Amino acid sequence: MNQVIVIGGGAAGVMGAIRAKTVYPNLDITILEAAKKPLGKVKISGGGRCNVTHGCFDLHRLVEFYPRGQKALKSVFSRFGPQETIQWFESHGVALKTEPDGRMFPVTDESQTIIDCLLKEARRLDISIKTQCPVEAIIKTADGFNIQTNQGNFEAAAILLSPGGNLKAYGWLSQLGHTLISPAPSLFTFNVKNPLLNDLAGTSFLNVKAKLLIPDSKPILQEGPLLVTHWGLSGPVILRLSAWAARELYHAHYQAMLIVDFLPTVTDEKMMQTFHTLKETDARKQLGSVVPFDLTRRFWIQLLKTVAIPENTLWTYLSKPQIHQLCESLKRTVFEVSGKGPFKEEFVTAGGVDLKEVDFKTMQSRLVPGLFFAGEILDIDGLTGGFNFQNAWSTGWIAGEALAKSVDTLLS
Repeated sequence: MNQVIVIGGGAAGVMGAIRAKTVYPNLDITILEAAKKPLGKVKISGGGRCNVTHGCFDLHRLVEFYPRGQKALKSVFSRFGPQETIQWFESHGVALKTEPDGRMFPVTDESQTIIDCLLKEARRLDISIKTQCPVEAIIKTADGFNIQTNQGNFEAAAILLSPGGNLKAYGWLSQLGHTLISPAPSLFTFNVKNPLLNDLAGTSFLNVKAKLLIPDSKPILQEGPLLVTHWGLSGPVILRLSAWAARELYHAHYQAMLIVDFLPTVTDEKMMQTFHTLKETDARKQLGSVVPFDLTRRFWIQLLKTVAIPENTLWTYLSKPQIHQLCESLKRTVFEVSGKGPFKEEFVTAGGVDLKEVDFKTMQSRLVPGLFFAGEILDIDGLTGGFNFQNAWSTGWIAGEALAKSVDTLLS
């Protein structure tokens, strides 16, 4: 009998296996991974650089970056948080760097550095990794578990279940008696068609304020960078809105209204004053030749076109109604969201095991002894910026340690 089977060779599963084997070196641990290679999401995350964690060391502030799972994560991060993650990787030869926005990457800027580190440690500990080995069923037995795969059946005294967003796992867990929160995509872009966005793909705004209005839901506010894409809107502010409103948008079939303030630091009064000043100081210049505020010329020209003001209009002839129209567009443009854009490479799923059914001191199931959880299979998800990987490292580390101790007790 394999003493421990880890289902899922992602960040959480590999970290969990390493921690378990470190705590109890005599454990026989096998990782079952459905893909051709383990750590696939690590490979593509962060544009191939791997956003390992985030440099936020204030526990109370850190959990605010998780739309779901905040309460559970407080105890988890108090034991293994970003600081411990940094120390773990540095002690295994990987130095991390912090970027201005708090995201942390390996100094090599290569995700392969993280993969090589984890797999090297797994090999050193003699952890077996079987790839292209999807699990077909999990059966609880008197002695533990029987795991059925395309490469045969495996017996285990304990299981660490860390299959990421694999929906097949929902079926296994339902059969074992667990409650599953229905999955919904998170961290996605918005499909938006609006004349203001025509020919603006690639245009970015350093900071906007956005309000998302979904039928039968409270308004959701976020502020941050915005990016115009070929299909609509993206950037950190949109990804955050999609995360906080993941369930509501799912149930609304991704139909919503988005109100954007392109200049949140400029009041309506200040904006009106600026336009009136330009009427005097640049009276004989064309509107298209003078770009107000911190806007790109492409956006300003498109804005004029959208509100039907010719760009060759002289500033002196700009009327009060036109000034009002420009102010409204800059402060309160309403976009109709008609769907979600394609997943980002580091997409996550909101949903998973009901957190009430998990003991977060050990990450063990409260319903099925010997069954442990880590990573995205839990109803926990974070914003973009290294937070989802931190959840994986933390829950994997705690689950691995507790699992090793439980099996040690069971087999002694």
